Amino acid sequence: MTPVELSRTVLRAVRRAVDAGELSVTVPERAVVTVPGPGGCGDYATGIALQLARPAGLPPRDVAEIIRARLLTGQAGQTDDADQAAHADHRIEDVVVTGPGFLNIRLRDTASATLVEEIQERGKRYGYATGFSGDVWQLQAAHEVRAVVVADALGRIMRSQGAAVRVTCTTRPAPEWETGLGVRLDAYGKRVFPGPLVVNIRPAPALSDPVRLGRDAGRWALLHPASHDGPRIGDDYLVQRESNPLFRVRYAHARIRAVSRNAADLGFDAEPQALTGIETNTGTGTDTATEAKNLLTHLADHPRVLAHAAEDRAPDRLARHLVSVADAVTPLLASVLPCGEEKPSAAHGARLALAEAAGTVLAGGLSLLGIDAPEHL
Repeated sequence: MTPVELSRTVLRAVRRAVDAGELSVTVPERAVVTVPGPGGCGDYATGIALQLARPAGLPPRDVAEIIRARLLTGQAGQTDDADQAAHADHRIEDVVVTGPGFLNIRLRDTASATLVEEIQERGKRYGYATGFSGDVWQLQAAHEVRAVVVADALGRIMRSQGAAVRVTCTTRPAPEWETGLGVRLDAYGKRVFPGPLVVNIRPAPALSDPVRLGRDAGRWALLHPASHDGPRIGDDYLVQRESNPLFRVRYAHARIRAVSRNAADLGFDAEPQALTGIETNTGTGTDTATEAKNLLTHLADHPRVLAHAAEDRAPDRLARHLVSVADAVTPLLASVLPCGEEKPSAAHGARLALAEAAGTVLAGGLSLLGIDAPEHL
């Protein structure tokens, strides 16, 4: 269950409470779902009760209790078959109200297997919208290398969320931007095409030439910083060490692919399982329970990150998210393969499935940024 799915589930619970006369509010368009903060618990948390308290004329905790009852289908007692299906196949284990009215949601163990299976099924398109959103945009980049690369990447991300996007530049891009950085534009010139909403792309410019870094490092150097931060174009993006975030992302993907090849040589396959199956101790000395849960949280967050990167015109959000996924999967890789005389078990297959899901997210995210995901590094 992803944060996007959980957000929809929370909104359905609010809508049911409104229909039943328990709340008198306008149902918001979105419920923000995040990792629980200090004092929280469970897998995810939302502050929607605090958002609705004033319009509902009720204390936030009272609003939270109403929504909590609606989220816990079995306790609500007034649901039909269609609404039961809407509760994400009963993947919500428990909901706890903390603080002034935060809803803390714990998912059932089977949710981890379901998430990995979803990533397996959708592949690099995990997190993509399933159809046309109805939005039509024109991204008009200034004639500057960073603006053009940001517009190119942003066009890819917005298309992944179902928008129709035309990427243009005020004048024809320099040839080396196309050959050296892989920039692909739909048109150039000052003409504004009729119909689409126009967004001018003018991030803080690059003060030195990124082409010399090559396509992957050059694009990363321009996309990883927030648009208002000036990009630093240096050779450190070419160095293969942990201080280089691009290296960490690409190295994590290459290691996952190597682990998959080694698992095939040992004769076992990836088999998604509940979190308890992933956590089984293999004697490696690693805390696989914490590692697996941390990684699952980042993988589940991927659709929300893509949606926000498109909505806020911020490809840097995706770049930073990929670093988080890479850093979360790296510790788990030590426990994927059997050690010494140990035989492959169901736990190894479950960890392999989780690691491969992370590899899929890394490859898909890098592709949207226009960067290769290497099989070997």
